[in-house]
Amino acid sequence: MRNFNTNDFLVRVPMFIIFFWFGILKVFEVSPAQELIIDTVYWMPFLSAEKWTIVIGVWEMLIGIFFLSKRTTFLAMVLLFLQMSGTFMPLVILPNVTFQNSNPFLPTLEGQYIIKNIIIITAALIIGRKYLKVRLFKI
Repeated sequence: MRNFNTNDFLVRVPMFIIFFWFGILKVFEVSPAQELIIDTVYWMPFLSAEKWTIVIGVWEMLIGIFFLSKRTTFLAMVLLFLQMSGTFMPLVILPNVTFQNSNPFLPTLEGQYIIKNIIIITAALIIGRKYLKVRLFKI
């Protein structure tokens, strides 16, 4: 296994599919997470919660597109980590929605949906490790 060399494109394509697809669902306001997002971003300034959902959808579509190219990996990583910080907010803001009886060991379907993002973060770190190392140390 040590000599197994995989192209990071095998991870980039699923990242594109996940972010672009879920982004489109938000843009067209048909995402199963729509209500959860609206309940989480109600306090955001300048736009209504429904409009913020569309902004988040476009943001996710950009993350997906940026993961397809090695040149835009850094942008994808920046957008992803900003987006992920918001994604975990319902765990804190809405524990009654994300956990059964607010018990952190019993996530609801919504809570599981959010917690699974840990694997997405890990995949992004695997993709970005080589590109970020080069970019950060050349600054």
